[in-house]
Amino acid sequence: MKSAPAPASSMPQQPDPKELAAEIVKALRYRGGKDANVATPHDWLTASIKVVRDRIVDAWIASTKQIYDAQAKRVYYLSLEFLIGRLTRDAFSNLDVMAAMREALASLGVDLDEIATLEPDAALGNGGLGRLAACFMESMATVGVAAHGYGIRYANGMFRQEISDGWQVELPETWLDHGNPWEFERRERSMEVGFGGTVEAIAGPGGQDERHVWRPQERVLAVAYDTPVVGWHGRRVNTLRLWAGMPVDPILLDRFNAGDHLGALAESNKADALSRVLYPADSSAAGQELRLRQEYFFSAASLQDIIQRHLSQYGDLHSLPDKAAIHLNDTHPAVAVAELMRLLMDVHGIDFNAAWDITRKTFAYTNHTLLPEALESWPVPLFERLLPRHMQIIYAINAQVLTEAHASGQFDGGQISRISLIEENGERRVRMGNLAFVGSHSVNGVSALHTQLMKETVFADLHRLYPVRISNKTNGITPRRWLFQCNPGLTALVREAIGDRFLDDIDTLKDLDAFAEDAAFREKFAAVKRANKERLAALTAQRLGIRLDPSALFDIQIKRIHEYKRQLLNIVEAVALYDQIRSHPERDWTPRVKFFGGKAAPGYHNAKLIIKLANDVARVVNRDPAVRGLLKLVFVPNYNVSLAEIMIPAADLSEQISTAGMEASGTGNMKFALNGALTIGTLDGANVEIRQHVGEDNIFIFGLTAEEVAERRNNGYAPRALIEGTPELAQALAAISSGVFSPDDPNRYRDLVSGLYDHDWFMVAADFDAYASMQRRIDAVWRDPAAWHAKSIRNVARMGWFSSDRTIREYANDIWNVTA
Repeated sequence: MKSAPAPASSMPQQPDPKELAAEIVKALRYRGGKDANVATPHDWLTASIKVVRDRIVDAWIASTKQIYDAQAKRVYYLSLEFLIGRLTRDAFSNLDVMAAMREALASLGVDLDEIATLEPDAALGNGGLGRLAACFMESMATVGVAAHGYGIRYANGMFRQEISDGWQVELPETWLDHGNPWEFERRERSMEVGFGGTVEAIAGPGGQDERHVWRPQERVLAVAYDTPVVGWHGRRVNTLRLWAGMPVDPILLDRFNAGDHLGALAESNKADALSRVLYPADSSAAGQELRLRQEYFFSAASLQDIIQRHLSQYGDLHSLPDKAAIHLNDTHPAVAVAELMRLLMDVHGIDFNAAWDITRKTFAYTNHTLLPEALESWPVPLFERLLPRHMQIIYAINAQVLTEAHASGQFDGGQISRISLIEENGERRVRMGNLAFVGSHSVNGVSALHTQLMKETVFADLHRLYPVRISNKTNGITPRRWLFQCNPGLTALVREAIGDRFLDDIDTLKDLDAFAEDAAFREKFAAVKRANKERLAALTAQRLGIRLDPSALFDIQIKRIHEYKRQLLNIVEAVALYDQIRSHPERDWTPRVKFFGGKAAPGYHNAKLIIKLANDVARVVNRDPAVRGLLKLVFVPNYNVSLAEIMIPAADLSEQISTAGMEASGTGNMKFALNGALTIGTLDGANVEIRQHVGEDNIFIFGLTAEEVAERRNNGYAPRALIEGTPELAQALAAISSGVFSPDDPNRYRDLVSGLYDHDWFMVAADFDAYASMQRRIDAVWRDPAAWHAKSIRNVARMGWFSSDRTIREYANDIWNVTA
């Protein structure tokens, strides 16, 4: 990692553990109001965080001053999610105070590892997109990119998942109930955000063009909360700024005194809802409206903040693209394109053409999906009611783009219709993906396959109109979180083998490749993996009462529950394997534990049904003595970052089995491989590049390619005949459909299974044979421990390229035009 030099004052000095201990006791007393004799573990955690946070602040201020003095360009990363997880280990480790803090706390009779587990996971994200944003923020600080992350400070965020009788139950995630010691409230950075109302056209003086004034009907305040993001060795500290909704008037006192108590608090409740829950269910009109309100709320507040900062230093918005790179993480903040145009034209008096030039040069957009339903669009009446001026601006932008497309002579009527920012077929909707595309100077995919498919499918016509706008930036993960912190045993073993250079230059991890054929090293590597599996087995016993044998193959699929990610394929294969183990007890079966984890969107019926199916199958299989413990299924509730940090180092096999052509990249696949798990997967997303880096012999690829999936869908795929010609699959589906695993409700899974017979859009049946055959090949490799561990070591050694530091340098050089 070739990081930019940091300000001298920001480089941390190694603290004396005795001095740290004294500071912790002082913080406990004067900032927490507690004596050491009565302090609880939570008190010790908060005091420890405050002591380290004080040191971070010095580096934070120095980093900010350095950028200001140098008049350097800043990156502003807008994301509806930041799945940052717990920050204690991250900050302590990156500031180089972990060992000293551990010793200081031990001298006070406190175990750092124990109190660190008390920190709640910040409920600021759902899955890969939010975790990527968190990795990117840490890497930007590490490689020396001056950056602000902008998002929403969700009080409850993504729900806390419990499993009741096998069903997912959604409960509020109350992570902020006792405050957040890492954050700083910036009440002086409150921004006013409006909704609804009317737009007036006012003639300009001396016959100049008219200008528009938006007069919102509703106004709320966005209040800033800042969290410092520490780079490796504390070289730079950047800012994650999250917005909380507050009412302009907390209570309408006249209405309250008149007896209308609920009405008096209506505005307060509306404002509070903006930062209450991540991804409110959008199956209702009210849910759709709240989602759009959230997206505009944080985008508008962030742009006001960016413009104020720019004007205070430079005084002229024409230089904005030279000093600010604003990045849209998926379509959620795409409304920022229209909002910046509004601010430039209506507030700062810049004409349309100049404003459009500034806007396009300032924004860049990352696309994360090829699923049409995930490319957000909003009904025109809803959009126009909530954001009337923005609707006018979008029509004006659309006129410019469609005129350009028509003038090029390249497009017929249907193609121009697909380029339009307004969907005209059926219900008229605003296409946010198209708005983000045309409003950005750069659009990128997140893996080589995903980027190519963007050009060929969802953005084919826009790519033809703007042929140099799309580029690829394959995702990455921060090795600090996903190796050094979550797998200290493996990190220590790698240091023993190749020295410390990989800690600062992750590419040198490739030196470990030479140890794959070293029998003594393989033995040590196996011992580390065994210890990690024992830790996961202990957690499973404690939380679920399920006892596991750590010598079994730990086969793990943890990710958002969605039909394209094909947890169903995994479960159906488990049922088929269950039948085979009972039918052929004489065979040498490989003991296996299949782990599942992930949340289903509250309104996604089939995804929730798949969770129930996993638990129903587990209940039957785990209790059947005929299986002899050779197969177990475990669904671990409430999957989050902290749980991932335990499960990923314990994995022997990583399930990355999405329908080819549907996963943009994936980052779980990278985390697993970096920790020595072998991948079973399709040629989808970043699996393609992982195979290139780890080698075909060290990954298990199966199934249809993206081209073959498209061909089958286009040429009349008949899943029923295929299922009926595959006895193992047909028997497994018959068992599921007939109620073998749901005797209380024999029809529970009938529709789920009939969907596979009727259309099988996600190619579960089409890929079943290849998947099951590959699992049996994996069994054979597992029975040769030397071969298995050699493959695992090669995976670890060859994953350095997938560092988010590399990804960020590519963004910095190719898109943002900043130094890294």
